[in-house]
Amino acid sequence: MLAPLPAVAQGRLEAHYEASLAGIAVGRGTWGIEIGDDYYSASAQGATAGLLKAFSGGTGSGSAQGRMVNGALVPMNYVATMASKKSETIKINLANGGVKDFSIDPEPPVDADRIVVTDAHRRNVVDPMTSSLVRVPGTGELLGQESCRGGSSVFDGRLRYDLKLDFKRMETVKAKGYHGPAVVCAIYFTPIAGYIPDRPVIKYLSAERRMEIVLVPIAGTRVLVPFRLTIPTPFGPAVLEATQFNTVAVPPRVAKTQ
Repeated sequence: MLAPLPAVAQGRLEAHYEASLAGIAVGRGTWGIEIGDDYYSASAQGATAGLLKAFSGGTGSGSAQGRMVNGALVPMNYVATMASKKSETIKINLANGGVKDFSIDPEPPVDADRIVVTDAHRRNVVDPMTSSLVRVPGTGELLGQESCRGGSSVFDGRLRYDLKLDFKRMETVKAKGYHGPAVVCAIYFTPIAGYIPDRPVIKYLSAERRMEIVLVPIAGTRVLVPFRLTIPTPFGPAVLEATQFNTVAVPPRVAKTQ
C-alpha cells in the first residue's frame, strides 16, 4: 500500500547584511539558508569594511547543518573560520542534543581565570548559527508575541551561554527583496561557562537590557531569521541589518513509503 507522506514546508533565503557602529560601516556579509523537509543548512561569510578595514582587515565564514525532526531544528555540525593577523577554525559535531566532539585550531592557551566548561554544560545545546534560526511551533500566527517566547542554550567552542527572547513590538521593515511585517524581540545574554568573569565585555552584555533583534520569516516555512540586530555600546549603537533579503518558498517533495 502506497501513501504520500504529509507535505513539509520548505524555503530558501539569500541575504546581504551591513554592520555599522554609530552609523559608520564596519563590515559586510552574506547569509544563505535552506530549509528542507527533513534537513536544514546555513552558511555565512563576511569581512571588515569602511573605516575598520583600514585599521584591522579581517574575514570570517561559518556553516551549520542539521535535521528537521517534527518541525524542530536538530543541529549536527558547525564550522567557523576567522582570519585577520592570525587564523582560527572551530569545529563542533553534535548528536543526541549535545556536543559529540569539538576542536579549535590552533588550540588556544589555557587561561586559569576562565570558568571551565564541563560535559554537563555541553548537553542540550545548539551551535551559534542554529541559535539564530527561530522556529515558531504550531499552526497559528507566525509573527506575534509567541514568536519571542523562546530562547536557546548555545555552545560556540569556547563559551557556553543562554539567549532569551521577550516580545517588544511589531514593525514594518524594508530591504531589497522584502517589504513587510517583522516582530521585534528583546534579547538577553547570560554567560554560563567558558568566560573570564572580569572581562568588561562579558559584564556589559550580561547587564545590557536594550539589545533587540528583529525577525522575519523564511517564505514557506515557520522559521524566522534576523533582519536586524541592535546592541547599544558606549560608542554608539552596533547594528547588523539586512540590505538585501530574498526569500522564496520551495514546493515540498512528495515522498512515498511502503
